[in-house]
Amino acid sequence: MPASDPLPFDPIERAAGIWSTRIGDATTMAATTSVFRVQQILQQAVDAALRPHELTFARYEALVLLTFSRHGALPMNLMGQRLQLHPTSITNIVDRLEGAALVRRTPHPHDKRTTLVELTDAGRLRCEEATAAVTGVDFGLVGLEADEAQTLFRLLAQVRHAAGDFA
Repeated sequence: MPASDPLPFDPIERAAGIWSTRIGDATTMAATTSVFRVQQILQQAVDAALRPHELTFARYEALVLLTFSRHGALPMNLMGQRLQLHPTSITNIVDRLEGAALVRRTPHPHDKRTTLVELTDAGRLRCEEATAAVTGVDFGLVGLEADEAQTLFRLLAQVRHAAGDFA
């Protein structure tokens, strides 16, 4: 959401100018600060789109992951790996989704030590409705053409790769 009274200048660009005068090269400071600000913009848009569906982005991601699975069910530990979340976080997410009857825990048919998380019909419907809402606002990523959004994805993937997010 834009501010009610937008500034007549880019405050990050202004800060970068001062930084470069007083501290040194401002390139990474300005880029990082911009990423943090854009994250706030995206978070606000996505939260607003998901709020009527009583979902957080983390819970929405879990539902989407389950819809992407072959049988609508995945082991909890695999969900945590794919969503890059700590086991405690994935347990909390599944607890909340289960409490809303959007998923159910079931025993794995071949491995008694493993619990599957299975999407319910209500969960599938909620995911479809929430997906329409977030795609309706382009996940908050406004101001970019499709090719620019693809370039942004590739650039950010380089940072994630360098940080060890994936091989």
